[in-house]
Amino acid sequence: MGVFEVFGGFIILVVVLIILIALVSCIKIVPQATVYVVERLGAYHATWQTGIHFKTPFFDRVAKKVSLKEQVVDFAPQPVITKDNVTMQIDTVVFFQITDAKLYTYGVERPMSAIENLSATTLRNIIGEMELDSTLTSRDVINTKITATLDTATDKWGIKVNRVELKNILPPREIQDAMEKQMKAERERRESILQAEGKKHSQILVAEGEKESAILRAEAEKQSAILRAEGVKEQKIREAQGEAEAIRMVQEAFAESLKMLNQAAPTQQVLAIKGLEALAKVADGKSTKIIIPSELQSLAGMVTSIKEIATDDAPKA
Repeated sequence: MGVFEVFGGFIILVVVLIILIALVSCIKIVPQATVYVVERLGAYHATWQTGIHFKTPFFDRVAKKVSLKEQVVDFAPQPVITKDNVTMQIDTVVFFQITDAKLYTYGVERPMSAIENLSATTLRNIIGEMELDSTLTSRDVINTKITATLDTATDKWGIKVNRVELKNILPPREIQDAMEKQMKAERERRESILQAEGKKHSQILVAEGEKESAILRAEAEKQSAILRAEGVKEQKIREAQGEAEAIRMVQEAFAESLKMLNQAAPTQQVLAIKGLEALAKVADGKSTKIIIPSELQSLAGMVTSIKEIATDDAPKA
């Protein structure tokens, strides 16, 4: 009897432990930025948000754990053909976020594969309307078109496509070689243009410098000539002023002598003597012809009279 009681107690303990483990396993804690899609008896039941939840044993199950964080998917390169029949490889990077966990769980099978195929077909449609050159220079336009198309198509899947980026655009090897040669030729052409413009600019600067130098030299020579002419003019003016001043002084002296002579009231004898002195000065000059005035005889008689007066006034010996 004791053995059966011990065995029955052990059975009860095991059952209690199993029940406790089942109850504990039914307690679910949903972490941040994550939601759980719960099914009851195979049908959608609820979407659990962040926090603690209790699952009904044997009836409820977590069908899918969905992250609400923005996700990044890098798809493999896809072959596309441009409008001018150039085949190239383009790989895309898609940034998306799940906005509705229920639609994401039940809306599409393998959503990542669906997004990849949808981006590939959309990319082929867009690139097929563009030529090679515009494809290489219109990344922003292509990104915007793909993003708008994918965002519209994935709304029913509970997915929000934030943006799509073209990671690499790889033309065929021969196209790349041709593009490299074209770029090399373009760089050489630009280099030649820059060198020609540099030489032209240098020659213009040299010519302008020579022109400016010639103008400055001409202006300097002109200024020097003007200064020399002004110097000569100033010198002649000063010489003329000096001569005029000398003539004026001589005239003033002569006028002063005449004035003094008039004031002295000279006699006829004195005037005769002055005339003889003037005649002597004229005779001492370089003139070859001397005009003797008609009064010379009277002047000689006057001299004789002066001589007699001088003799009479002399003291007797």
